[in-house]
This record gives sequence, C-alpha cells and structure tokens, in this order.
Amino acid sequence: MNDPLSIRRLYGRRQGHKLRAGQAALVEELLPRISVPEDGPLTAERLFDSDRPLQLEIGFGAGEHLAGQAAANPDTGFIGCEPFLNGVVGALGHVRDQGLDNVRLHMGDALDVVERLPDASLDRVYLLHPDPWPKARHAKRRMVNDGPLDLIAAKLKPGAEFRLGTDDPTYCAHAMMVMNHRRDFAWTAATPADFLTRPDDWPETRYERKARRQGHEVWYFRYVRR
Repeated sequence: MNDPLSIRRLYGRRQGHKLRAGQAALVEELLPRISVPEDGPLTAERLFDSDRPLQLEIGFGAGEHLAGQAAANPDTGFIGCEPFLNGVVGALGHVRDQGLDNVRLHMGDALDVVERLPDASLDRVYLLHPDPWPKARHAKRRMVNDGPLDLIAAKLKPGAEFRLGTDDPTYCAHAMMVMNHRRDFAWTAATPADFLTRPDDWPETRYERKARRQGHEVWYFRYVRR
C-alpha cells in the first residue's frame, strides 16, 4: 500500500475562470510580497520578522476564514496554503481590502510548507471542507490519513488544536475512523452539539454556506494535540 504522505496530489483542479485585470495585478504585485519563501526553514522570525504564534490553514478556499482569523488575531502569524489560483486571488483581495500584514500565502501543496516548519511550532491547524475524494480508490489522497497527520502532529505544540470541518458524510465517517485510532490527538467534543454547532471563533466560509443552502449537514471537529 502506498504511503499517503508520498502522494503529493491531495487536491483537485488548479485554476477555474480566467482572471480579470485587477485580479491578475494582485497575483503579479501582492502575491510575491506575501508568499512563503520557496526554500529553507520557515520560522515566525523569517516569515513575520518577529517571534509570534503561528497558525496554518490547509486549503483556504477563497480566504474568508483565513482573513477572518487574521483580522481577529493581529498578533498571530497566519500561513495559508491553497493550490487553486482563483482561491489565492480571493485571499489576496481580503488581505488588500483589510490591510492584513500577518498573512503569508503558498500557492501549492500544503505539505511542502508543513515539512519546513520547526517541530512544535504551530498553535493551530485548520482543514476546512477539504476535497472529499469520494471514491474508495482515492481515499489515500485525503488529507486526513495517517501520513499527513503524522506530519501535522509533529508541527503542533502540545495542547495546540487541529480543526476539521466537512459537509461530506463519507469524509466525516473516514475522518472519525482515522482520528479515533490516533493516540496523539484528543477529540474535545463532549456532546453531539459540540460538533454540530460552529464555534463563535470559527468564521463561516462560502463552502459552508453553499452546503447549508443545499441542505447538507456540516460537522465541526476540534482535536487537541496530546
């Protein structure tokens, strides 16, 4: 069986609609200024010129949640990873419009960034509405598998939090199965309401709103690194 960490394509398409002139300008002008460096270790000092808490969002979609967290926590550094160009453009728009100086972006595979972070350097990791890869033969591509989770666990501080959100029943069941057998994460839910209700400090994303419009249930998982 293949090691899930060796399968680097854990995401779907790279680009959707053609960029408008203003969007292309964001990619050409703003993205280079706030991009994660292409090589070398990634510390808070290198990314933000200061020793500050770090949080990471894997697959930030159009950036609503990432920007919301960054605006609410200006003293924390946020790293967002997204392979989809149009999503990166959305995040760049939030960064520009809200004047956020505590966000760094990587357009590509999140694991390439995670590998370069020091161990026990992250205060929180977000994985919200990831590609479900619904077919059984593609299950190894899901981010919630032991290979990627081993790496994420190594980068989280003891007591730090891993947040997972999904509206896909197959992914929900798969994630519960994988996470429940791990001894390095503790699920914080005490009642069913704890994973059926979005916490106040969890900004809503457009994917979540779309899921609710379609009548889908949404599940919110919070795990603490033991």
